[in-house]
Amino acid sequence: MNLPRISFRMLVCDWRAGELNLLLFALVIAVGGIATVGFFVDRVQLTLSRQGNQLLGADLIIVSDHQISQHYTDEALRLGLVVSNALKFPSMVAKGENSLLTEIKAVATDYPLRGELRISDNISNVSSPRADYIPNAIPSSGSVWVDDKLANRLTLKQGDTIEVGATKLTVTALITQEPDHSIGFISLAPRLLINAVDLPATNLIKQGSRVTYRLLIAGDAGLVKSFKSWAQARLVLGERIEDIRDARPEIKTVLERAEKFLSLAAMASVVLATVAIALAVRQFILRHLDTCAVMRCLGTSQKKILKLYLYYFIMFGIAASSIGCVLGLISQEVLTYWLSTIAEVEIPPPSLLPAIHGLLFGMAILLGFALPPLLNLKSVPALRVLHRDIGSQNTGSLAGYATGLVTLLVLFLWQAGDAQLGISVMSTFILAVVVFGFFGFLMIKILSSLLGQTRGVWHYGLASILRRTAINVVQIIAIGLGIMALLTLTLIQNNFLQDWRAGLPSDTPNYFLVNIQTDQLRPLENFFEQNEILSPTVFPMVRGRLISINNKIVLSENYFDTRAKRLIEREFNLSWAEEIRSDNKIIAGHWWENGGIGEAVVSIEEGVAKTIGIHLGDVLTYEIAGQILSVTVTSLRKVNWDSFRVNFFVVTPPSILKQYPATYITSLYLQKKQLTVINKLVKNFPNFLVIDVEAIIAQVQKIMEQVTKAIEFVFLFTLLSGLAVLYAAIVTTHDERVYEAAIFRVLGANRRQLVRVWVIEFAILGGLAGLLAAIGASSLNYIVGKYALNMPYTFNPWVFLTGLLFGGIGVVVVGLIGTRGALTRPPLQTLRKIA
Repeated sequence: MNLPRISFRMLVCDWRAGELNLLLFALVIAVGGIATVGFFVDRVQLTLSRQGNQLLGADLIIVSDHQISQHYTDEALRLGLVVSNALKFPSMVAKGENSLLTEIKAVATDYPLRGELRISDNISNVSSPRADYIPNAIPSSGSVWVDDKLANRLTLKQGDTIEVGATKLTVTALITQEPDHSIGFISLAPRLLINAVDLPATNLIKQGSRVTYRLLIAGDAGLVKSFKSWAQARLVLGERIEDIRDARPEIKTVLERAEKFLSLAAMASVVLATVAIALAVRQFILRHLDTCAVMRCLGTSQKKILKLYLYYFIMFGIAASSIGCVLGLISQEVLTYWLSTIAEVEIPPPSLLPAIHGLLFGMAILLGFALPPLLNLKSVPALRVLHRDIGSQNTGSLAGYATGLVTLLVLFLWQAGDAQLGISVMSTFILAVVVFGFFGFLMIKILSSLLGQTRGVWHYGLASILRRTAINVVQIIAIGLGIMALLTLTLIQNNFLQDWRAGLPSDTPNYFLVNIQTDQLRPLENFFEQNEILSPTVFPMVRGRLISINNKIVLSENYFDTRAKRLIEREFNLSWAEEIRSDNKIIAGHWWENGGIGEAVVSIEEGVAKTIGIHLGDVLTYEIAGQILSVTVTSLRKVNWDSFRVNFFVVTPPSILKQYPATYITSLYLQKKQLTVINKLVKNFPNFLVIDVEAIIAQVQKIMEQVTKAIEFVFLFTLLSGLAVLYAAIVTTHDERVYEAAIFRVLGANRRQLVRVWVIEFAILGGLAGLLAAIGASSLNYIVGKYALNMPYTFNPWVFLTGLLFGGIGVVVVGLIGTRGALTRPPLQTLRKIA
């Protein structure tokens, strides 16, 4: 007997007869939703990363303190990636009698690989607006481009000649935007860009010179990822790999939160899809009990029945999942086209990974919920041919749902891509299943006490709920989980966007002033008053090197992490404060009281503490201006770095650091009409380092706008998936309602009365499920926001009314649509089928 062939013929027959419509619909919607979200999220994440990489100048950079080995370039080219070389070093640049320490960058052809390098021909007239543009190439041989600081300090104009080492170069343009320029406090010197061809003539690179070599790499995201894995295994001392998160911490939070939310949206689709399939499988099993009973009468063994339906579901799963993947690909193309039109950004094509995920997901969830009922299906007794109530008791057994739930949990962790996020959501949904089931059953029992006090359609509506207690509890759980997923996504989306907008308001500081001396504080304040600018708060900064932790000398070679090595090798910027800043939060320990007078204590930023291995109670020893200072760690702080405000890794009470020499730093916001003040400021205070972060802020805001649109699109499709779940939940009782409607109509009930009975039933079930979903969504919003996305929790009382109304009205509307066939089928036809 060729079982696969028989299974295929059974599949075709059921397909033609419409027996698979519900399950096909559920699985196609499920996989289509997962694939759509997967494809779309994949493309959005590629877009967001590429937008972020515009601030890096490449997709990936290998940074080294020595000449970078040729094998990195060879491997990148072999993979089809684009490469470009650059190097940076400090040196004096002179014009006549004046000279200035400058950061010189020598670049090769194709620089930059990502983002835009913009220049202006207007160098000397700094008071008038500058019309900048994107050059066709890097500086030609013999020419040089300079930045504002260098132009102002040396009073340069177009055509001037400056001395760079042993050669002379002509100033031809002003750099207005440089994609890979760091805004950290290490690279604060004036900048100069030259062609790498001119580098040998400068005679500046010698043995022992402080040079940073950079290999810029860009190309297909998958190939870049492969190259990164290959290169990481071959890095030697002095080499490191930087991507957008390493090089641009101000972008890191934006990208990570965006990816986590989009991952959460995909998990919501997983929940909705799973619920729909679980209900559809139950309906399928109920409709095939008679077929199995007939097969048993004809002598088919239980083992063969199991194999037949196993082949059946595998073939069906592959076909339906493939259709879902195609649907997902088409749907995301529409959404992506819409997004690219609105956001005016080129979106790269997706990878095939979401299609593979969708196919595997469809098969896993189908078999996860189908296998346990199939074990019951093969055990259907032949006696069911005569007694149709035999063998249907276990079609919705707890074992079946438990196995499917385990499958769901595994898929959750897979889809989340983040253990903490996956476990948080998973645990809450497990608890929700138990709570929804318990309170659903409890409320139905409470309704039973009201049955005797009702009349007419209310009586029949309540009676209909009580007749199907078990399946109604399952429907409450299913509908509740679906609404809970949608409400949770809505709440987190609102909190998400509000937190972002609050974290980067319109008056976000766009300039930093560094190297302010103590005797310049009062003149600086007067300068701001004269120019009608609100004087910003200045913060003290003392430079110190960490030399020991708990009297144990710290050495960079004792750390494997490249960031830890860099932190140990350089000096820290320490500061003091009496009160904790509003954008800082204590996560461990306590802040000092009464200004910390007489206390040798310190507060450390959590990221640095984790990287270096600092804990509460540790004694840190710093060398400051030749003196030794030991302090005890009494608190760890979480700092909102993406606020673009001045913050520090290390903070002490004022009494600890005031005795040491300090400079000051501040940040301020200037409107476009006030930008001429910067030029006056530089002339009045020539020692100041002025850092312009306007381009960085604009890029972050652009990314946030694109993320907002992406979130709205992903949520829209998840909402449609949620409506599909409501439909599947109602249609699972379609056959029972057909028989019920036939009996009622034979007894004299008209269609209007039946509709009113079902409206009452659907409204009660939907309202109860919606109310429970609102409670679950509020809880999940708190857990995910606090522990996974690090966002403040905002209680929203409207969620309960929304859940109640959406559940009640939504289930009524979808329920009437799903059961309209029960009202149109002639009663005689239904009763003859029963007979």
